[in-house]
Amino acid sequence: MKIRLLGTGGADGIPGLFSNDEVSRYARANGGKDVRTRAAAVVDGVLKIDLPPETAMQVIRDRIDPRDWTGLVFTHSHEDHCAVSEIQYALFPFVSADSLPFSIYANEAVIGIIKARYPEWPMEVIQTKSFETYVHGPFTITPVQANHIEGEDCHNLLIERDGQKLLYATDTGIWTATTFDFLKTVVLDALVIECTDGFAPSGYQGHLDIQACVRTVQMLREVGTLRPDSQVVTTHHSHSGGARHCDLERVLGPHNIEPGFDGMIIEI
Repeated sequence: MKIRLLGTGGADGIPGLFSNDEVSRYARANGGKDVRTRAAAVVDGVLKIDLPPETAMQVIRDRIDPRDWTGLVFTHSHEDHCAVSEIQYALFPFVSADSLPFSIYANEAVIGIIKARYPEWPMEVIQTKSFETYVHGPFTITPVQANHIEGEDCHNLLIERDGQKLLYATDTGIWTATTFDFLKTVVLDALVIECTDGFAPSGYQGHLDIQACVRTVQMLREVGTLRPDSQVVTTHHSHSGGARHCDLERVLGPHNIEPGFDGMIIEI
């Protein structure tokens, strides 16, 4: 599998849209890997994960053709992941298509948003639930319950193809025992995991800071979910965490965790 991280930023990206903190100032001045758009990814060029507001810019920047997508999988309903206004551009009158050319997979909350916006539009929308596996083309996908929004079945995604296994885990929060118990039964080739709060834990249990990210990875290694050679890459970084890309490399590198960046390709 080939995973391209289209965006690796938190809710308002880096630099923060209206922020003048140190990380945002540094990103504006230096660009490069310190500029982060809202989190999203695409697997093997056809399986799209989340639909942030920057989708059009991301696909232009990375020379991706969205007409190749066969499936769009939403992780949860927050607007930095679920900009449903972008869906309309795949249908008439913006293009000649009279039905959506890809399937949508989403939890109950996201489906409610889509149906409210497009009550009569011709699209296939399939509800997903934690720990209920489904198949899309060559992919076997199991939503894994995240601890992110109270009252919503938020998902991390276990994606399998040809014996390879990826866990895409943005907006994880501190996993419950149920999620950890499930992950003990899995051996991953790669993990993409959030590190939203950086050096500055917010007290919100729906995100991880650096210490919690490292601790989570260590636990997965101890139980065998992560092998010594399994790739671990971070995503969903917030400017309010106070960490530049070079800072993340310095503190995460000794733990064999690689900071992700926009446009990064992971091959397993």
